[in-house]
Amino acid sequence: MEDRVQKAVELFKSGYNCSQSVVAAFADMYGFTQEQALRMGASFGGGIGRMRETCGAACGMFLVAGLETGATEATDREGKAANYAVVQELAAEFKKRNGSLICGELLGLKKKEPVSNVPEERTAQYYSKRPCAKMVEEAARIWSEYLENHPK
Repeated sequence: MEDRVQKAVELFKSGYNCSQSVVAAFADMYGFTQEQALRMGASFGGGIGRMRETCGAACGMFLVAGLETGATEATDREGKAANYAVVQELAAEFKKRNGSLICGELLGLKKKEPVSNVPEERTAQYYSKRPCAKMVEEAARIWSEYLENHPK
């Protein structure tokens, strides 16, 4: 599992967004191709579409949680509840380790900053001033720990 954690960080550092990096590191476990995983996670980077809402790394973790534990029947209330419990457990752990689930808070942004759809250029300065690689690592690690503690 440590290889998957490192893969997620490497994907992020190669230019993929935080959510894509987490999803792609685990997608093969669920029968998804790398391309499918990257598309699946694409909209969640930057705190969902760069709106600085829920951290994209956490969203990626929630996406793979759905692949692992999500209900597939519309009337399966028990299955839905079980999945929501897993997501809530993962969210609590992410918040405990990082202080927040909110991208803007994790980045230390002021509330009034305008939303832009243009991603920042990935430079050494970008990586040095942002905790995103750490968030990707934490999300992948939390998911790895979950899988190790809940074998099928």
